[in-house]
Amino acid sequence: MERTGMQKWTHFTDLDWRYLLIVVSSLSLLIFFSLSTNSISTPGFLRISSFAPLRSPLTSYQLGNSDVNLPSMSKDSPSPSPAPSANWSELDRSRIAVCLVGGARRFEVTGPSIVKRILKVYPNSDLFLNSPTDRNSYKLSLLKSAPRIAAVRIFEPKPIPETQSHVRVLTAYGSPNGIQGLLQYFNLVEGCISLIRRHETRSNFTYDWIIRTRVDGYWSAPLDRSSFIRGQYLVPPGSTYGGLNDRLGIGDWDTSIIALSRLSLIPKLDLAGFRHLNSESAFKAQLTTHHVRYRTRSQPFCVASDRKYPFPPNQYGEPMAAMSTRGPLSGVKCMPCQSPCVGPCADRVMSGLAKEWSWSDSENGTTLDLCDAHDGWVVGWERVFDRLAGTELAKGRRRVSELNVTECVQDFEVARRKAAHWETPSISEICKLGLDTK
Repeated sequence: MERTGMQKWTHFTDLDWRYLLIVVSSLSLLIFFSLSTNSISTPGFLRISSFAPLRSPLTSYQLGNSDVNLPSMSKDSPSPSPAPSANWSELDRSRIAVCLVGGARRFEVTGPSIVKRILKVYPNSDLFLNSPTDRNSYKLSLLKSAPRIAAVRIFEPKPIPETQSHVRVLTAYGSPNGIQGLLQYFNLVEGCISLIRRHETRSNFTYDWIIRTRVDGYWSAPLDRSSFIRGQYLVPPGSTYGGLNDRLGIGDWDTSIIALSRLSLIPKLDLAGFRHLNSESAFKAQLTTHHVRYRTRSQPFCVASDRKYPFPPNQYGEPMAAMSTRGPLSGVKCMPCQSPCVGPCADRVMSGLAKEWSWSDSENGTTLDLCDAHDGWVVGWERVFDRLAGTELAKGRRRVSELNVTECVQDFEVARRKAAHWETPSISEICKLGLDTK
């Protein structure tokens, strides 16, 4: 027979409270030891943040007379459980857009690796290029070896008006060219969308996947097929600087459109209350506010950088990896160097860096070999690169170093004949700009 509410309470109060006290105490001890065990296995930076958040140049720094703090971001955006990657047969049937963005300053080093380890690995992929013209643009003539070219846009960059929304949401901190530099970069990335959509409209189809990477990315191994995960946007771990590594992104059409809309979504971040973000933290905010799930996975590429950095780097500094490092570098800055800092030397340097700020890709066990980049690329780097990159990639580098204007124009013409859309200054002007000053 069913008890009334009062009968239930009377039955409960008749219990021996001493036994109940013993049961509650036992459960409390069990929970305590469970939490203690978890805290031991939790990474150090997470344990610290539970009590006293790590102070970094981004999350709290002095701007004028006020402290600036990031608003909290959604913590359920990273995928809570593994999602299936696209299988081999699916990828073989898929249409893939590969969009390269950025300047061509070291394309003699990076270009052949992109062609060999992305474009030729996925023969059903189409290349899109969005690059500002400068004296290095002639090196893009190496694209003549790309199997398929959908669109090439090489343009004269113009200043982007800085709105109040831009000034509120973004910070010049850490950006070599200030907020204007961030806007130019965001515009490059978002330019992929217009190039891709125009080609889709003309060809009457929609791409299944979009790979967005950098012109200055050097790939030491092929892009793995496990990097294609439906419903999630894949980025490299490490080099997060308070947000997400934005040096590579891979996703299906829906997730990619949000991820690539770097410039047009700033007003929405403004309305959401985000303030003084760098590129990486703005990228994370962009995904989380639009409920795009992301996943990190180590990638075999690094960014060939001409920038000079003090060595060893300070707590919030940027390590410069040696291209000869074994294992995926996941977009860290890199260069070829003759006598890298390795083993215990590299361990000492890396242990001094703030975790979850600079390079901290620990999931693949890669130990960085480091370069002293305070003087930039030293004399003789070509021999070092040719040795580590192999014959095929070294051939591409030598091709650029030996180019004359006539050969440059001829190589560009080969690329132009492959392209469905071509939007550049005069090819001869591009070649003369770089080669007449060599």
